Amino acid sequence: MSLVSNVERGSRLGLVVAGALAFLPPLVTRLLMGQAFFLTGRGKLANFDNTVQFFASLGIPMPELNAAVVSRLEYYGGMALVLGLFTRLVAAGLASTMVVALATAEKQTFLDALRMSGEQGPTDVVPLVYLVFLTWLVIAGPGGLSLDTLVLRWLRRGRDESEVVARVAREAVHA
Repeated sequence: MSLVSNVERGSRLGLVVAGALAFLPPLVTRLLMGQAFFLTGRGKLANFDNTVQFFASLGIPMPELNAAVVSRLEYYGGMALVLGLFTRLVAAGLASTMVVALATAEKQTFLDALRMSGEQGPTDVVPLVYLVFLTWLVIAGPGGLSLDTLVLRWLRRGRDESEVVARVAREAVHA
């Protein structure tokens, strides 16, 4: 075998292996982000008064309402991410909370990291890293190993079956 054919063969094998493992990145991202948000949401709910006070100190409007919404979004949204259920919707909601965190609680750290003026870089700003991962989930979706995928397959199967029945009925009428 020539060097070129060996490289082509290795390249094809690499693509096959990468395709077989394509479910892993979204799964691992969902599991890690889901656990992180579940735990922070649980903490916010367990210490709700402190969460409301913290939100108020940041100047977030309607701190009690926002604390209730964010803590529940993190708690239940974290569970949903782990399961891969409503992944894009949940990830978009959680991403919006990371934007608020970057604009309020982590504003100075974020700006210093962007300016490279402190000891921290952008990857040291946790809400920014979370925002990147959540945005990726919104765009890429939950992956093959998720309840979203199972529900979509089930819905498509039902639609495909009803399309077959409708086509057979049309053919019977025109026969």
